[in-house]
Amino acid sequence: MHHLWLMLLPFLGLVSVAPAEKGLEFPRYDGKDRVLDINDRNYRKAMNKYSMLCLLYHEPIPDSKELQKKHQMTEMVLELVAQVLEEKDIGFGMVDAKKDAKVAKKLGLDEVDSVYVFKEDRVIEFDGLLSANTMTEFLLDLLEDPVEVLDNLVVYEYIDDLVVYEVMNELVVFEYMNDLIVYEHINELVFLLQVAKQLTLKMNEVDFYEPFMEEPVTIPEKPHSEEELVAFITKHRRPTLRKLRAEDMFETWEDDIEGIHIVAFAEEEDPDGFEFLEILKEVARDNTHLPDLSIVWIDPDDFSLLIPYWEKTFKVDLFRPQIGVVNVTDADSVWMAMDDEEDLPTAQELEDWIEDVLSGKVNTEDDDEEDDDDDDDDDDDDDDDDDEDDDDDDDDDDDDDDDSDEDEDDDDDDDDDDDDE
Repeated sequence: MHHLWLMLLPFLGLVSVAPAEKGLEFPRYDGKDRVLDINDRNYRKAMNKYSMLCLLYHEPIPDSKELQKKHQMTEMVLELVAQVLEEKDIGFGMVDAKKDAKVAKKLGLDEVDSVYVFKEDRVIEFDGLLSANTMTEFLLDLLEDPVEVLDNLVVYEYIDDLVVYEVMNELVVFEYMNDLIVYEHINELVFLLQVAKQLTLKMNEVDFYEPFMEEPVTIPEKPHSEEELVAFITKHRRPTLRKLRAEDMFETWEDDIEGIHIVAFAEEEDPDGFEFLEILKEVARDNTHLPDLSIVWIDPDDFSLLIPYWEKTFKVDLFRPQIGVVNVTDADSVWMAMDDEEDLPTAQELEDWIEDVLSGKVNTEDDDEEDDDDDDDDDDDDDDDDDEDDDDDDDDDDDDDDDSDEDEDDDDDDDDDDDDE
């Protein structure tokens, strides 16, 4: 599940490293057990007791002390989150993949070391960074009412996907996974009409917005059922450009195309990073029609503990913008050469490089082939050495044969002399 990622400190962001002023003290684990051991006898009671139930599906507790410590740290993350959200009517539990296999099957748990959240009749898998602050933020978002009034366009800065739909009496937002469906009616208040006008909505039209895209894609035909909307979103949910986020980082990384990702590192707060990101957006907008183009943008500031690991693994300097192609299996990578450190590549240069990636001219297997060639050269050298050794042996054999012949001739001459006497 975690691929090439490192597990971050479980209490990152929730434990103060120095005495804090009153009102800014981060919580520490108080020692009270709140996480349940879910089994066949108590799982129904737990599901009925809480409005949301959060379950960690884990491997059997190992014999190794090192692995046991890792398991305890994971459990401690759940305990701290349970403590922080104690007043939110959320239950927490752990399901052993071996001991509680029957329960896991009944609940539909199939991916070990994953966290599943049960809310009403929905099951949501948490596929993000297993740290207390990330999980807390994720669960708080799930607690919010999935329907909210959209009264301005500021929402564009915070959402991944946006679907706009006109129907009935009010403008609301229905959240479906990372997507938002907006319903609008022309008889609503004036400010709602202004929003609809800015969105260029037409009656009974559904518009789908990809992240960082200015123009929507209109969903064909109308009216639309919920099943049709969900099917369309599911089909088009891989965006051309998306940002890696702690709450769904593993899900994003698993959504590769033929085993690779085009990855861009850029700090949004850095002037060069901001400029590079704007170039990326331009390239993405110009090439959003390409089904095999998917760029994952990573802001190193969001994953500061991973920066040394990434720099070592990918052999790049993350204090300046980078873009490359990464193999998700072995983390082999090839990065775009930026000859002039002062100037960033133009949109056209970036587009040309991406075209080479999509055509296969730039790929992570080139290094492997070079290594194989080096191995072949070494083998050839070994063969040459063997041949030379064989030749030397043959020469030695020939010399020995010649010496033997000479000795035999000498013996024959001696015999002849004896006969003559």
